[in-house]
Amino acid sequence: MTNRLLLFLTAISVFFLAGCVGNSEAPQNTASKDPNRKIRIGFSMDTLKEHWVKDKELIEKRAAELGAEVTTTVADSNDEKQIQQVENMLTKGIDVLIIAPHNGLVAAAAVDKAKAMGVYVISYDRMIQNDKVDLFVSHLHSTAGIMQAEYALKNKPKGKYVLVFGAPTDNNALIMKEAQLSVLKPAVERGDIEIVADQAAVEWSPEAALKIVENALTKNRNDIAAVVASNDGTAGGAAQALKSQGLTASVVLTGMDAQIDALQRIAQGEQSMTVYKPIHPLAYAAVEAAVKLAKGEKVETTQAMKAVNRDIPFLYIEPRIIEKGNLLEIVRDGYEEYDRIFANVPADQRPARP
Repeated sequence: MTNRLLLFLTAISVFFLAGCVGNSEAPQNTASKDPNRKIRIGFSMDTLKEHWVKDKELIEKRAAELGAEVTTTVADSNDEKQIQQVENMLTKGIDVLIIAPHNGLVAAAAVDKAKAMGVYVISYDRMIQNDKVDLFVSHLHSTAGIMQAEYALKNKPKGKYVLVFGAPTDNNALIMKEAQLSVLKPAVERGDIEIVADQAAVEWSPEAALKIVENALTKNRNDIAAVVASNDGTAGGAAQALKSQGLTASVVLTGMDAQIDALQRIAQGEQSMTVYKPIHPLAYAAVEAAVKLAKGEKVETTQAMKAVNRDIPFLYIEPRIIEKGNLLEIVRDGYEEYDRIFANVPADQRPARP
């Protein structure tokens, strides 16, 4: 871990401490009162776009393995719908609510409703701004932002940069933005790089990213060294803009999530890297924690993330950089198939199967 990362984590109030989650007074619905009853988990999802299909599959799979029952709802990026879905799950009865919020501020109301009914709440992947959250399970998105910016600087230490941030309603996007800027600031101050465009892509939209990058290319007559796109969806839009101008080989393009289309672009040389956030351990950790909480057991944590006025216990998974040289790591992890990643690469140009 770099010194810059350690300093940044301190700055955004991520604290290293040993601790555990679990109240001495068990919630009303806790399964600890009846060990023979199935634990009921509500999984409130923002969307099924991008990597979220895998999250859903893995959470439901792990719950089944542990004998728990999961009710999953998808809000389609609609705040009101997500709150209503949570209310419905609470009415029907759940022991633990796992919620991946569309908007971390609005979803605070869902936490209040759950806690009022004695239900544990796990904020999944995205932090909800409510001090009553019992546990935050996520990747280190600050690390992801730092990785993207450092990768761009390493490969394009001078020139004009375009920054495509994620959805302004997503707290992770704001964390990544702050992390990226913290890394890039010294290079800007030295005059090594110039940020000629920095804009958020609403709802992480590839179409919004396409327009941001197209406009930047036009205004700068294609003189762009790097596009720091915060995820693979926005990288897809950026890649389209770069490809139309014949710039894929000369411009560094970052991403995140290791989506199949991004992995294919990396294999073809149309995207430089992606930040791989292993979903399997994240989903499993959330379900395992939910089961422990429902049984009145303690969940051990080593970090905390500040919500509003309280440090929320934080279970995290470290992300990794994937680029052309280590694409096979994705295959070895069982995350994606070799034939799918290299589908658009001639057979004689593919690396040997692992």
